[in-house]
Amino acid sequence: MLSFALAFLISLLVTLLIVRFAHLHEGFIGDTDLAGVQKFHSSPVPRIGGVGILCGLTGSAIQLHWAYPAVSAGILAIIACGMPAFFSGLIEDLTKRVSPLVRLVCTMAAAALAYALLDIAVTRISVPPLDFLLSYAVISCAVTVLAVAALANAINIIDGFNGLASMVAVMMFASLAYVAFQVHDPIVLSASLIMMGAVIGFFIWNFPAGLIFLGDGGAYFVGFMLAELAIMLVMRNRDVSAWFPVLLFMYPIFETCFSIYRKKFIRGISPGIPDGVHLHMLVYKRLMRWAVGAQNARELTRRNSLTSPYLWLLCLVAVIPATLFWRHTVHLFCFVVVFAATYVWLYISIVRFKVPRWMVFRRAHPLKK
Repeated sequence: MLSFALAFLISLLVTLLIVRFAHLHEGFIGDTDLAGVQKFHSSPVPRIGGVGILCGLTGSAIQLHWAYPAVSAGILAIIACGMPAFFSGLIEDLTKRVSPLVRLVCTMAAAALAYALLDIAVTRISVPPLDFLLSYAVISCAVTVLAVAALANAINIIDGFNGLASMVAVMMFASLAYVAFQVHDPIVLSASLIMMGAVIGFFIWNFPAGLIFLGDGGAYFVGFMLAELAIMLVMRNRDVSAWFPVLLFMYPIFETCFSIYRKKFIRGISPGIPDGVHLHMLVYKRLMRWAVGAQNARELTRRNSLTSPYLWLLCLVAVIPATLFWRHTVHLFCFVVVFAATYVWLYISIVRFKVPRWMVFRRAHPLKK
């Protein structure tokens, strides 16, 4: 718990410094685009929150060296491999000139480094015929690189509202830590706890006031760490079903897959074109009806922040059963289907204005005299 606390404090203080002095470099580190289709803030906000998380993770991992040198070295090695993913996103946060393709390729390069240097690879998916194919290094490498890059990109996609992606990540790291504790995996356990502390240190400044954003650097790096730790956990512990991380990450995975399907086959546009009809955006627009039409900063920020708890609850539909049934493949698969059905039902209900009334957040009007 000392590592958790240290990561939290470092992240908290570094993020505070960024927020405190952001006005000195507003045009450089701030998100000044307030009119984009996926923009829901009312004033420029620094978007380099990933810096605080990285500092918290690195500082706490170094502190572990004196008591647990092997664990410290393992975590620092994963961090080093993740630098292409982090810096490609950070440069985009600072310059707005790094394309999604370049960021995706850099994240794939980070995964390839972890595969080559640390032997972190997808070696089984609990489906015997396909597990045989993964015995071939070329196939295993390709699946690993694609899986890591896909999850990192998925975390970036759901990073649309104050506290959304960061709290989802905290839930997932907590689940990884719990399962790692059950199977006695010190590297995954320690790294997960440290990442929890670092992300919570950022979360305090991000939710509910939205004083700083995770940014592409933070989102890609958090996604990278989630993917690498999950692969390590499954690869090193045969008791952990390969479907555990599939269900655990089901919310960002399904959001991404559903978005690609919706854009490509329903709307007939490129999956890479941003749009305003992701599930979290529909929740913002149609369930937060009390603030529709409000334009002042206070109302917009409150509406933004109240959107995230809806998606936290949806995420728990996957995280809780994944944590409870981490060793039972059949149970995990069934809950994957349950989550997919729940997501599609909720999306269609919101689109057709048929969502249950208890889910619609309305402001209470004062009684007239």
